[in-house]
Amino acid sequence: MNLPNKLTLLRMFLVPTMIVLYLFINAIGNATYWIMGIIFVIASLTDYLDGLIARKFDLITTFGKFMDPLADKLLVISALVILSDNFRAVPSMWMPFWIPLIIIARELIVTSIRLVAVGEGKIIAASQLGKYKTAVTMMTIIWYFFLMPVNQSWIWIIGYCLIGLSVILTLISGIDYFLKNRKIILESI
Repeated sequence: MNLPNKLTLLRMFLVPTMIVLYLFINAIGNATYWIMGIIFVIASLTDYLDGLIARKFDLITTFGKFMDPLADKLLVISALVILSDNFRAVPSMWMPFWIPLIIIARELIVTSIRLVAVGEGKIIAASQLGKYKTAVTMMTIIWYFFLMPVNQSWIWIIGYCLIGLSVILTLISGIDYFLKNRKIILESI
């Protein structure tokens, strides 16, 4: 197993670690958010590094092509669900349940389109718009973990703007992805 694939597996291992930490939030307190934030940052860095190393040293594998995006989705979705669940306890950390639902729905649609394309013998690369969406969503999650527990209205306003931008980019990139690949979808029907 090469290094990029090991980094992908590490990212997948960090997801349940973050979830278990959240289960003990009452025992640990607000430091839990910062610890989960550190885990999220480390996992996000493994995402950047595994792609960089795989491309630079030509270590791209079929395993990596499928598991890397899956690991990314698991990481982001888990973090968003944690933050959404926290909305009940701390409403000022505004992340209602429908935000992860929009992002999860987009990811399922994009993954489904990719699977149809694979069935047709085609590989669809991530779009630049999708990469921007991922970057903004990851920055938003980091903001929420590290700063939203701080009781300052300006921090919350920036957090709300970031999550709004994440949702907008999620919708736009999902529509763009669908439109660019509608031929593949229509041919498979």
